Amino acid sequence: MSGPIEIVALGTVEGGRTENVDDAWGAVEAEIVLADHVPDGALEGLEGFSHLEVITLLDRAVDPGSSESRRHPRGIASLPSVGVLAQRHKDRLGRIGLSRCEVVSVGERRVRVRGLDVIDATPVLDLKPWFSAFGPRGEVVEPDWVSVVTGAYF
Repeated sequence: MSGPIEIVALGTVEGGRTENVDDAWGAVEAEIVLADHVPDGALEGLEGFSHLEVITLLDRAVDPGSSESRRHPRGIASLPSVGVLAQRHKDRLGRIGLSRCEVVSVGERRVRVRGLDVIDATPVLDLKPWFSAFGPRGEVVEPDWVSVVTGAYF
């Protein structure tokens, strides 16, 4: 077995929001710009997809650590207190973000997207085109409180 794997960002978000606001991400446009070490041609064929999953490092988020294992979603006391891993809050263990967004355009070394819910200068760890076949299988079930915190998200 080899040693630890170093994770290196393959790009950075440019534009969009500069402050992390909870709602109204749907119309926000930004660009994902590839780092110099990513080979030319890496984005070839991506223009054929309507949506993209973006894995990011939430480098300015606060890691709740072991001191906070549960919380009320968005701090709303009327919602149930649930584990930090049962939420999609930016301040989370591991600081890894996952967002599905719309592909607006693809250039040689940049992708313009809409609805990416991260702020300017966020490191991008990976891009994955959305395959509808990889969507949920079977009925999707979620607690009632989810509609409260996502009602104005997009």
